[in-house]
Amino acid sequence: MSRTMIQAAVTMNQLQNKLDLIGNNMANSQTTGYKNRQADFASLLFQQIDNMTDPANAEGRLTPDGVRIGSGAKLGSVNIDLTPGAIKETNRALDAALLEKNHLFQIQVTENGVTETRYTRDGSFYLSPINNNQSVMLTTKDGNPILGENGPITFAEGFDEINIQPNGQIVVRRGGQSEAVGQLDIVEAVRPRLLEATGQNAFRLPNLDELNFNFNEIIQATNPNSDKLKSGALESSNVDISKQMTDLITTQRSYQFNARTISMSDQMMGLVNQLR
Repeated sequence: MSRTMIQAAVTMNQLQNKLDLIGNNMANSQTTGYKNRQADFASLLFQQIDNMTDPANAEGRLTPDGVRIGSGAKLGSVNIDLTPGAIKETNRALDAALLEKNHLFQIQVTENGVTETRYTRDGSFYLSPINNNQSVMLTTKDGNPILGENGPITFAEGFDEINIQPNGQIVVRRGGQSEAVGQLDIVEAVRPRLLEATGQNAFRLPNLDELNFNFNEIIQATNPNSDKLKSGALESSNVDISKQMTDLITTQRSYQFNARTISMSDQMMGLVNQLR
């Protein structure tokens, strides 16, 4: 197979991954708190083919003498855009929309017997009964506990009203008396590009030992007394459909050009083989 065909085949494989990424963004354009993913491409290894030495070649030349032939392109990284989406009023007491960029709710997820902390922008919360319906726990729609300053937020049943304050404090009302029963532990991702998507609209930390990062270099606490959210509202997805359509068309054209390159290279090789 010729070098041209190899370059085109490698690039087509990576363009397919980008098409899948665009499709995922468009499918989640109406998902609460979903964050747009962006693909960054990088060049693969290249080979330096030197020309015959000639002083005239160096005159006015800024790049090294010779020809650099690459091996195609690859999907270098998938970055998460944590820019806030539009705020949609719901008037539901357990809905909360984060107002600041890179702020995240913390949730506790258990999979295959392993419990870990994950992060999300989805502020659609629910109450799950525990302890034989004597208490309730604040959870996500999937039943994962929402983490507060002291772990999962739980409190006694039998309240008349519940509200989430702008600073993340959970306040219930019983018999005309208000009581603070928990505080949402909202954190800030200072290096959001290092977060890994895990599905269910959540993120996790990567293996910090492999990246030589400390936890505090990626996730930091926020001021517990500052206003960080709006209750009775949800954050919409920040996916821009018009941009996704533009990227889709551009990527499809790139895929077609590379496919055409393979076809033309095959035709040229056929013509050469027919020469006598």
